[in-house]
Amino acid sequence: MKTDKPDKPWVEKYRPKCISNVAHQDEVVACLKQSFISQELPNLLFYGPPGTGKTSTILALARELFGDMFRERVLELNASDERGINVVREKIKNFSQISVSSSVNVNGEKCPPLKIVILDEADSMTGAAQAALRRIMEKECKSTRFCLICNYVTKIIEPLTSRCAKFRFKPLPTEVLTDKLKEICQKENVNIDEEALKTLIDVSDGDMRKAITTLQTAARMSSCPSISNQEVIDIAGVLKDEVISEFMAACASGSHDVIQQHVKDFILDGKSVLQLLFQLHDNVVSNDSLSDQQKSIICEKMGIVDKCLMEGADEYLQLLDLASVLMESSSIR
Repeated sequence: MKTDKPDKPWVEKYRPKCISNVAHQDEVVACLKQSFISQELPNLLFYGPPGTGKTSTILALARELFGDMFRERVLELNASDERGINVVREKIKNFSQISVSSSVNVNGEKCPPLKIVILDEADSMTGAAQAALRRIMEKECKSTRFCLICNYVTKIIEPLTSRCAKFRFKPLPTEVLTDKLKEICQKENVNIDEEALKTLIDVSDGDMRKAITTLQTAARMSSCPSISNQEVIDIAGVLKDEVISEFMAACASGSHDVIQQHVKDFILDGKSVLQLLFQLHDNVVSNDSLSDQQKSIICEKMGIVDKCLMEGADEYLQLLDLASVLMESSSIR
């Protein structure tokens, strides 16, 4: 009797297998192709928003360089690994010191005498670990190349960035996301409404990984022949426009009692305060009834609330504080 195997995550299933298939990063791909042809690969630093193909690009390049010897020649460490100074001094240093020679893979292609160390989310490494890594990059430059991947290049110390060729990955435009999602839908026999597809692209905000993951979740949970717009909204955790309007109306009431009750109900309903911040920001920026000064005051408060929430502050108190600032704006009344 045949047993059904669990579905492979679509993010992995449709990950680019070669650098030519990486979407919308033409300058990066062109430079890496030249390095691949000449086999003169520098240390690399990939930075940019999440879900734009940073990890996929270096993995695709490594597979093209090493073929079936990929596992022997590549050390990949991500955010789930401990990457303090001890790991740099032991695991990374030991891997870097292993000497390799030019060889031929199973496809008959010549492999360069190199190894690659991939440090995903390198901006979360401690300063001491980054400093220790600097020396290793210098000593082992003959046999090892490093690829640092991060969202914020400013969190990487200058001695490391100066030793790497830096590539910025751009957010993916709507057309690229649309084409890729339609391709996946066709291959997976998934039907999705045009309105739902547009909503999916809007909530993904240029993040291909988020878009594909949300699409797979919607496809597995959908009870209709075609994925509806409401299902995408529910899965993505997006707040309805009415929720934003009701919050703004409560702030416009000018009553602290009304605001307090509304905020309390919002929290008890289990809605995300962070999601409210993201959507409220767009609402405030596009609100023509607010002056630039008022917008700056409100957005500055949103930034403070966002930081406090990230540090574990109480959602009720932070949202109440934000609502009070909104209420004080005379144009909202």
